Order: sequence, then C-alpha cells, then structure tokens
Amino acid sequence: MRYSLMLFACCGIAVAAGQTAQLPATVSKPSVDVHSSPDFSAPRVAKLKRNDAVQIAAQQGLWYRLKLDTDKPGYVRVNEVRVAYAGVDNAGAGVLFTGKSGAGRASETAGVRGLDENDLRTAYANNAQLTKMEGFRATPAAAASYAQGKGLAATNVPYAAEAKPANGNGGGSTQAQKRSGLALARGLLSQLGGGLGSKGDAVADVADSAAGKSEAEQSAEELALGPLLAARILGARPLWQDDAAQRRVNTIGRWVASHTSRPDLPWTFGVIDSTDVNAFAAPGGYVLVTRGLYQLLDSDAEVAAVLGHEISHIVQRDHYNVIHKQEMASTGKNVALRQINTGGGIAGSYARDFVEKNGAAIMLTSLDRGAEYRSDEGAQIYLARSGYNPLALYSVLQKMASLGTQSSRMAQLYKTHPALGDRLDQIDRRGYGALASYTDRQ
Repeated sequence: MRYSLMLFACCGIAVAAGQTAQLPATVSKPSVDVHSSPDFSAPRVAKLKRNDAVQIAAQQGLWYRLKLDTDKPGYVRVNEVRVAYAGVDNAGAGVLFTGKSGAGRASETAGVRGLDENDLRTAYANNAQLTKMEGFRATPAAAASYAQGKGLAATNVPYAAEAKPANGNGGGSTQAQKRSGLALARGLLSQLGGGLGSKGDAVADVADSAAGKSEAEQSAEELALGPLLAARILGARPLWQDDAAQRRVNTIGRWVASHTSRPDLPWTFGVIDSTDVNAFAAPGGYVLVTRGLYQLLDSDAEVAAVLGHEISHIVQRDHYNVIHKQEMASTGKNVALRQINTGGGIAGSYARDFVEKNGAAIMLTSLDRGAEYRSDEGAQIYLARSGYNPLALYSVLQKMASLGTQSSRMAQLYKTHPALGDRLDQIDRRGYGALASYTDRQ
C-alpha cells in the first residue's frame, strides 16, 4: 500500500519552485492508525501496516502530516514511521522541516564553513566570547518562571543509570592521601637492583595516575576544564549574533539541567556560528550547539532534547573520563597530577596544560556507543522530568537522518556518533517503559 502526499507550504515545509517536497519514509510499527487531526482521539481515516511506504509532507508538533488518496489529511506520530536516509544532502531538494528556532534550515553553503578537528586543536581561547556566553546564563528561578509560563509541570521519573556524584569525598581518600601510602613503595622500588631507580619512579608515576580521585577532586578538574574548552571552541567559531537564541537555549537548558542529579553546576549554553549540525558538551556544565543544528529544530521540546543529550554527557562525566584515560596513558603528566588538590589552583593548572596541548579537539573524540545510547536515554528522562514529550528526541534524530549521509554539515557528527538509524533502533528496542504515559504530551 502506498499513499501519495501533497505539500502545503503553510505547514512549515519550504518548497522550491517547480518541486513537490516529499520525504520518503516507511511504517515502523506493526499497525498504525492514521488520524484526521494530530490527536489520538480524532477519527481514524486509514490504517497502515509495517513497511508500507509513505511520503511525509509536513510536521505539526510531534505528528507527521500525510495527504491521503482520499484528499483528506492524515496524521501519524513521529515514532510510527522511519524517515529514510537520503543518499545525498537534501539542502537543495526542497524537503525542509523549517522551524521556529531560526530563519529556517541553513543551506550547505550559507554562512561560515563547518568545524573540523584542526580548527578545534589550534584555536586560541576567545575569553571575550566566553564572558559573553556566561552573561546569558539563566538562574534556576528564571528558568522555573519560564517553565511555569509555558505550562510545563515537573515530574519525578526514576533513572537508575543516572550518575549520582557523592557529597564531599564520598567517603573515599583523596589522591594525596592515597599517594602517602605509595611513598613507601616508591622508596623500595628505587632501592632495588641499583639501576631500577628510574623504572621505580615510572611505575610509581603510573600508580599515582591510577589512584582514583575523590569526588571533590573530580569536580574541581571539571570546573577548571569547562570554561577553558568552551573558550577554545568559541575561538574557532564565535557565538551566533542572535541574543534571543542565546537566551532561549540558556533558559531551556537551565530548566532541563535542574532536573538532573547535578543541578548545581554552573550550567551555561550557547549557539555558535557554524552551519555544521553538531553540539559539544564540555565538563563542568558548558554546552554549545551549532547554528546549523539549532535552525533545524522546531519547538522548545526539540531544543530541550538536543540540550538534554549533551547535559547527560556532562552528568555522566563522559568527556571528563576520556580526558582521565588520556591522563593515565601519559606518565609525563604524572608529576603535576600527584600535586592535584581542591584547595588551590593546581586543578586549574592541570586543565590549562591539557588544553594547551590538545586544544578543544577532545570534543570530537568518539565516545563508546553505550555512552551515546545512554545519553539518548538520559535526554528522554530529562524531557519527561521537565514536562516535555520524550518523543521530541525521536523527532530530532529523524530530521537529522533526512539531511543525508553525505552531508558535509553532518560529517563530524557521523564520525563521533553511532549511525542515526542505530540510535533510533536502540530507542525502539528499549521502549518507553515508565515514559510511555508521557509520550501523549503535545
């Protein structure tokens, strides 16, 4: 069964002259009811089965609008069909999900060029831009006031996989305390065999690095790394000159972050002027979204979904743990690391040394698939807790898939993340469980 669809420009999809905009998709559920309006209680006008081919004409909230052969409109939920990957970039094809976040989807050639690893590795810190970004921070009270005005109701949704940092030292010893126990071993190693002194030092260096840091030590390093990495990203691409967009992401982001296990971080959000479709999560609460991704988003819920994914990386310390692994692999830094404490500036000194050597290229390091899937799950939990519909993340992933596997604007994201289809499959396999009741939200 195949339904033909017509496009209505008023519904938010731009049509190039002489073209009929259509977005191929297939039904992904065993059975799907097509409703006469974007409402579960609306009359059913058709019924589809798995693998039926359809063409998406427009999106309305978290519903796709179809135009059936009967000339009556039909609507299905965004997770009931699967958008087909485009073989090439769709920027000029007229199949555009233009939204309210910006001036519509940026084209492949509009604006500044995309970001690559070399840009982030070599960029100098732009502290003026960092100060400007921090100036857009929203307070928890301001975010809560915004949410109340939008009719968002916070809910208590359990999340077993969420990291829950311990208070203080979490009952554990600091590295300084652990190293005092290693001092005897260092002395013994240096006395063995006459020529083993340097090897003993090297072994002890590795042991020092492997000694787990306390909660306070990890937090201090995160808070030192965050602004340094954010400043380097801003040195590669400045903030987009749209103050309303900057205030919007900070207000939405702060509201979402307030519903995580780490609400007290100095959460700071920004939109950078790049046509890439990507986002970055720096340790300590700094999130940057590209203009190309921001302009793809239609609603506050979709903005919250993107920010929620990055917020989850920070809550789980994903990029910080990558940095820590690099630290353990490099004994050359261990002398400085042995001195790290939370009462002075040594954590900040370590962070500066790390960023001087690596720049912000660490932000393009691939995390393991499990971390990305977990951040998708975390984003949906945070959406529900914040009063948004968890399906908003599904909608965002579908839009990104529609851009095409060969899109240069998606190149870095494809390098560092699992395939979008795999991420959608993982959401489908996991199901919504405790979130099922929230997917009816508009």
